Amino acid sequence: MNGSPLENAVVRLLRERPFYGHFILNLRRELCPLQGKEAGVTLRNGIPVLTVDPTPFAILTPPQQQALLEHLVKHLLHLHPLRRKGRNQHDWDISCDLAINPGIAALPPGALLPEHFACAEGLAAEEYYQQLVRPFDTGNLDGGGFGDAEQSERGAAGEGRGSDTATTLDSHEQWHDADSTPLALAEETIRAITRESLRGSDGETPAELRSVVDALLRPSPLPWRQILRQFIATAGRTGRRSSWMREHRRFEHTTPGIRKRRRLNLLVGIDVSDSTNSVELRESFARELLHIAQGRDAAITVLYANSRIQKIQSFSGTPAVVERYDGGGFTDLRPVFAYAKTMQPLPAAVIYLTDGIGPTPEAMEFPTLWVLTAAGEKPAPWGVALRMEK
Repeated sequence: MNGSPLENAVVRLLRERPFYGHFILNLRRELCPLQGKEAGVTLRNGIPVLTVDPTPFAILTPPQQQALLEHLVKHLLHLHPLRRKGRNQHDWDISCDLAINPGIAALPPGALLPEHFACAEGLAAEEYYQQLVRPFDTGNLDGGGFGDAEQSERGAAGEGRGSDTATTLDSHEQWHDADSTPLALAEETIRAITRESLRGSDGETPAELRSVVDALLRPSPLPWRQILRQFIATAGRTGRRSSWMREHRRFEHTTPGIRKRRRLNLLVGIDVSDSTNSVELRESFARELLHIAQGRDAAITVLYANSRIQKIQSFSGTPAVVERYDGGGFTDLRPVFAYAKTMQPLPAAVIYLTDGIGPTPEAMEFPTLWVLTAAGEKPAPWGVALRMEK
């Protein structure tokens, strides 16, 4: 193979473990140093991100590289970065590794296993956490969870390695980024990637993932309006800018810097082809957009498009009416994204109501929410998809 070590590892996974390979292909990938770790994953502003440090990753053997990537996929499927909920960070990180490492072949040296802490296999991260952290330390966010040297050496049950000196296989430093993503939006994002991975692997779910994948694909119903609002709230956070002026050191506790209040700029595409020509669907979507715009300082540009942009409408937080436009014809999803690149200021996010049938750009730098009709399909591997129910 002539590609990079990461590319070669993904190709091997696609051939040998296709679900994992397709899952990795659906993540945003970054190459940068990770302070002693080969790779890590997180969700940043609703977008799953894989970060790889190329130099140490290349030192791992091919089986170890594949095992590490499987490990990272499991962290995302279990939503580990979002389930910490104020727990002791160090022991939560260890507990998450204990929950997913058993059963992964060819793990790199130093990978933590339940037997190292005299724990049983097959427990959830929360269950391992309860065993690692002393009851009176549960609310303590500092340290490793064990307060004396003897237990640090012997572990939770008196043998094995101690949790306060143990380290995770991958980097968990980026898990703080996941705090910017609401849990419901994260679930919808991972659910969409899981569907894409199953489609790419001919519906074959690895045996060790069957229960978590089945649970993920049969979730409690979430109102589409809730996901839409959470996505827009997340887009608003990504659009923040620093203050015009630094805080004065003498008054840092009482006099904040002067902040520029930035209006949230959104681009909304509405597919007006025959397949989405539903009065109830479009009007329900329009009412929700108006509600969002009136509840915050937002500027929304609406593009009605089929194979090309047919009509443009703009409104802000002031009372307005979103018109219906019936266009018919076939769909090309690319013109809306081409228009997004010409906007000044650039949109914080793109929201597209569509059935998903039509060509798309190969990649997109704008956070994108695909709002799909009941029978629609996500048209691209990038972006977050939700299905619009009544």
